[in-house]
Amino acid sequence: MNLDNLMTETWFAYGLLPLLIFCARIVDVSLDTLRVIYINKGIRLLAACLGFIQVLIWIIAVGTAMKYLNNAACLLAYATGFATGTYMGVLLENRLSIGRVIVRIITHLDSDSLVRELSAANFGTTSLPGEGSTGPVKVIFTVIDRASLPRLLALVNQHQPGAFYTVEDVRTAHEGVFPTGRASAKAAELAESAGH
Repeated sequence: MNLDNLMTETWFAYGLLPLLIFCARIVDVSLDTLRVIYINKGIRLLAACLGFIQVLIWIIAVGTAMKYLNNAACLLAYATGFATGTYMGVLLENRLSIGRVIVRIITHLDSDSLVRELSAANFGTTSLPGEGSTGPVKVIFTVIDRASLPRLLALVNQHQPGAFYTVEDVRTAHEGVFPTGRASAKAAELAESAGH
């Protein structure tokens, strides 16, 4: 039985086929979202591999949807799969925690204890005096692996509760102090003790 004959079956035309298109679009767009993120982070080989797989799935999904433009369920599945795939791609990227981020911490309080704790956890820091809208502040910069962000923020919240901070992606970072191996384990222990 070919696909055209199957389309006369209601369960296939309005159930299985839209479901297949929906799932294909989720995978296709999730991969495309990750591909764009990896391009922005400079991870070109992985981005190219994801692009190859993504475009194969896209051709199948688009080809099938275009063949059955008169089927509203297929069109709805195509659009809904796109939206869901975009959301899933961002969730996946956040779960993978790939790359580095720069964290800027701005505080009115004495920040010496925070700088000491960050250094003890092997986070490299640079601190500068600054002037905020309500008076003098201290600005602390650190570039960290994204996976270390929860540990760093636990230390910030322990030593400078209410401190203002921003987090941004970093495409490249040359040299610097980054937690690795035993130092990363020590950072995890310090963050865990900060939570208790």
